[in-house]
Amino acid sequence: ALLILILASVSLKPNFLRTKRLNEILAMPRSEAPPRQIDRQPWRSTASHNATIKTRLRVALCQMRVNCSDKKANLKEAQRMIAVAANNGAQLVVLPEIWNSPYSTAAFPVNAECIPGGTSSKILSEAARDSAIWLVGGSIPERSHDGKLYNTCGVYNPEGKLVAKHRKVHLFDIDISGKITFKESETLAGGDAITVFDTPWGKVGVGVCYDLRFPEMASVMRQRGAKILVYPGAFNTTTGPLHWELLQRARANDTQSFVLTASPARGDDPTEYQAWGHSSAVDPWGAVIATTNHHPDIVMADLDLCQVDEVRQSIPISFQSRNDLYTIADHKAPSCT
Repeated sequence: ALLILILASVSLKPNFLRTKRLNEILAMPRSEAPPRQIDRQPWRSTASHNATIKTRLRVALCQMRVNCSDKKANLKEAQRMIAVAANNGAQLVVLPEIWNSPYSTAAFPVNAECIPGGTSSKILSEAARDSAIWLVGGSIPERSHDGKLYNTCGVYNPEGKLVAKHRKVHLFDIDISGKITFKESETLAGGDAITVFDTPWGKVGVGVCYDLRFPEMASVMRQRGAKILVYPGAFNTTTGPLHWELLQRARANDTQSFVLTASPARGDDPTEYQAWGHSSAVDPWGAVIATTNHHPDIVMADLDLCQVDEVRQSIPISFQSRNDLYTIADHKAPSCT
């Protein structure tokens, strides 16, 4: 345990140094940001013989502040943060939950868009293609063809193609007396599928915010081969201090996977929904290897996917499960349409 803590503290130092530089870049006019040489096909393996899965991955978690009165400003800020992350070598970039709209049930119908086809989706597709990155596009309110609204995350490959779409499965309906009441189900419907997609680094699972509370869902994503679990989320200042890091570390430990989260930055208006922030990366041991506070930021982390195999071999819980006593069933619900 002592060794793990030492490794975690060492891993954090480079991240904070990079974060300081990223904050300086974020303050620059866009034209002054340092250029990046882009490989237009960086996701294609150049390895010889049988090695096709890459093991080293740089990720960026974009903790952007949402402008509650100017959707166009949010679109521009998302583009800007994605570009800065890519310029600093990120190969997988993650945006926060509900980044293009205020986080309120009244605002969801007003800002809902089709995925694909809507303005936000087009911007994300172009950003992924222009920077040649994998982009987990946080989430936005989605209006489906049948008129239902969902809290939906789109995933784009370096060609700008939408390769996965996850509709938040577990809706955020809570009532903590005297502190916070929120009912996503007032305007949103829950998704009916668990989402895992292929990348050059292996399979990646996606959940949105409240999905993080359900270990069964994470276990199914591992059963489907995921080594990285990504959760755009917007925990609040009531549950965030107690549960945000705890749940990330728990899901990393449960599944022996990397867990990545991206939160909105906390807003200036106390009458609006207050996000906890603290976007983070957690390794398969359950150690936080990169994080931040509640201000706008980009959290960078370098992942070694070999670590997943090492942890799973060292503590082989997948082979030690008592399936004669209990099981995690994967019902494989139909994909979103």
